Amino acid sequence: MSTPEPALPLPPLPRRDPAGHKGTFGTVAVVGGCAMAGSRMFGAPALAARAALRAGCGLVRLVVPEPLLDAAIGLIPSATGRGLPVESSGDLTAHLAAGVFDEAAGDAGALVVGPGLGRGEGARSLVLRAAGQDSTPLVLDADGLNLLSGAVDFASDMRASAVLTPHPGEFRRLAGPLKIGEDPADPVSRPAAAERMAQRLGCVVVLKGAGTVVSDGLRTWTCSRGHACLGTAGTGDVLAGLIGGLIAQFVAPGPRAVGSVELPRPVDKPLDLFDAARLGVQAHAIAGERWAASRGADAGLLATELADELPGVLASLRG
Repeated sequence: MSTPEPALPLPPLPRRDPAGHKGTFGTVAVVGGCAMAGSRMFGAPALAARAALRAGCGLVRLVVPEPLLDAAIGLIPSATGRGLPVESSGDLTAHLAAGVFDEAAGDAGALVVGPGLGRGEGARSLVLRAAGQDSTPLVLDADGLNLLSGAVDFASDMRASAVLTPHPGEFRRLAGPLKIGEDPADPVSRPAAAERMAQRLGCVVVLKGAGTVVSDGLRTWTCSRGHACLGTAGTGDVLAGLIGGLIAQFVAPGPRAVGSVELPRPVDKPLDLFDAARLGVQAHAIAGERWAASRGADAGLLATELADELPGVLASLRG
């Protein structure tokens, strides 16, 4: 059973090094976008990149299909970019994309994989490569989750220290092969659903929706903040980038325990994935509240506006 929620107050967001620089605050590699005919998408990875930068990470690297690279960088010129090779169909060329991915991920503090990635088989190979590596923390979102759910015995491929961010529909697609029967849309069963998936996959699950639930399989927490204005396109991409930005800054890569003995965390990397995900969810929810209050509106939020609310919200959460 998970730890009761009252025993899980949010930790303060760590303070930043006043003498730090862009190399100090971590790199996030955002892998997404789709160049396939009829499915061209490059806004989603750009939104995730914007949120990672607004979260305070030092560098963001957009890793998108080569035909989309200039357009994606045009939306977020503070990022750098790497182009993924594609076939004539627009799907990723799996063996060539793997090399670009490995190079882009090599020095990253966090990976955000999935925003706008589409449903191609080359894209699926890249998702499985991200899930199978264990050197860089992974946030798997959107099409990344859908591609993973269609892989045979995907649970055995999960080696990454990962945060999965499904909405109820994506959760159900993952839950079927895992034989998880709890309803991810029922407020009563949502905590148990997230907890079971976290246990089965050995990851942190962020089950999105009203009352977003975060679980690592041992600890489970439900967010009590938020606003209906968040129910619009792109806000999930912002959440994925925000969590990635916090991980790159404040979570140390690699195993945090040897057997049953927990390893000490570096002073400048005091968070684990569970707390980084919770802080990201809380900040995202409060940003929605602040946008609505500042405009006297309950709808019309743009995802870019949500990302731009994040610096002030995160400052209020610092220790």
